[in-house]
Amino acid sequence: MINTHYLVIGSGVAGLTFSVKIAEKFPDRTITIITKGNEDESNTKYAQGGVAVVLDHEEDSFQNHIKDTLIAGDGLCNETVVNMVIKNGPQRFKELLHWGTNFDLNSEGNFDLGMEGGHSESRVVHHKDITGYEIERALLHRAHQLKNIQILEHHFAIDLITEHQLNTPQTKVSCYGAYVLNEKTNSVLTIKAVHTLLAAGGIGKVYGHTTNPIIATGDGIAMAYRANSEIVDMEFIQFHPTVLYTSEGGSSFLISEAVRGFGAYLRDENGRRFMLNYDSRAELASRDIVSQSIDIELKKTGATNVYLDCTHLNIEEFKNHFPNIYDKCISEAINIATDWIPVVPASHYLCGGIVVDKNGQTSIQNLFSCGECTRTGLHGANRLASNSLLEALVYADNIYKTLCNSNEHSNHIDLPKWRNTGTTHKGTECIIQKYIKQLQLLMRSYAGITRSYSQLQNALIDLDKIYRDVEVLYNSHTVSTPLCELRNMINVAHLIIKQSIARKTNKGGYYNTDNL
Repeated sequence: MINTHYLVIGSGVAGLTFSVKIAEKFPDRTITIITKGNEDESNTKYAQGGVAVVLDHEEDSFQNHIKDTLIAGDGLCNETVVNMVIKNGPQRFKELLHWGTNFDLNSEGNFDLGMEGGHSESRVVHHKDITGYEIERALLHRAHQLKNIQILEHHFAIDLITEHQLNTPQTKVSCYGAYVLNEKTNSVLTIKAVHTLLAAGGIGKVYGHTTNPIIATGDGIAMAYRANSEIVDMEFIQFHPTVLYTSEGGSSFLISEAVRGFGAYLRDENGRRFMLNYDSRAELASRDIVSQSIDIELKKTGATNVYLDCTHLNIEEFKNHFPNIYDKCISEAINIATDWIPVVPASHYLCGGIVVDKNGQTSIQNLFSCGECTRTGLHGANRLASNSLLEALVYADNIYKTLCNSNEHSNHIDLPKWRNTGTTHKGTECIIQKYIKQLQLLMRSYAGITRSYSQLQNALIDLDKIYRDVEVLYNSHTVSTPLCELRNMINVAHLIIKQSIARKTNKGGYYNTDNL
């Protein structure tokens, strides 16, 4: 058993920011971060765009940023939360600078502020087109300098420990830590914590075609769901409009929204700029509108993809702003000076998730959460571009401040060891992959960019069969990360479908053809 003051599940910007701040404040308290991959493997690492933050009050204002966020959220944002997050942005940005994060400057030596879809002003600070990677680098560097932070790579959180495992009455559910699989030794650890933070990222792999890394299997949401934490707004899946099209599927390369902000056009296979027919903002409409428009065009024409045209842009400036994207296109034999980039929408971001208050507290005592696995009220029905890193920074700070003011006490409850009784079978890899592909096809076909009630009901029937089969596997086989991930994805898919059926109006990223 490992005893720690703070157990942090996830090593992206949310988990690392909290860990660094609490470790700096309390050098005598221990922080244990677990991550199922390498320490730098997270959705943060792949965030290309940047951080939306108001820095130029002559050209921009908090009120403009708030208005843009509310418009994108389509009436479902919590305005108090929106105000809080946006007005805290500049201070959280200064902390990133303090920890050594580098951001691009313009020719005048000021921060180079990018424009993205849904924004009325240029306000996105960035580091080339690998902003998330740079933030992750700086935070990990600082975390390694703090002796009271322990990072356990290749450790997978199986389940939270609550009264359910203790076999005690559940009048008030509390979290006491988690059961964690050491992926290298295949042994299950009991990690006991005074406070647990879920910062486990998104759910993109549920759809297969996604901008997320393969680790994005909804583990945090599924664990919280099984522990009876409140989960809402799972129907609001944001599909990124412009992902590099390949015939293979799987994790796909993101062509940042900032490319459209830079002036790129969307065209169909005949060269027509179709976005002008859907929204006056054309390519700079919000992500839900652009994704739905592309989906309609593809279904009308039967084409596999549309195109992003950068050929009219200054290519040298493009290479300076987006070197990673340029190099990726070259590696795919796409010369953006002369060739259009084939793109297609893909699952990108979840706007719903674990319900938290403004302090990041879940409905379970001693369990906090921040980052993409949460539903804070900031995004409403659709996230404004580059608000996600901002949200993670602000909520990590709020949780830190809350726990600074809490009375720390040791947890004297005896926790039972993980039970593996009867689970001796091995060799399920092929079966697991079969069910993953079935699940992903089901979600893309029935619960994708556009949906209908009949499709959702069919999805529920098919999913129920997969669920029953996988539960038999789980109860009779030795626990493994792929098996647990599959189980988590099924939980997440169930939440998406059930909450999609309950949604009777089209809002933001949710579009049901029966609601027209």
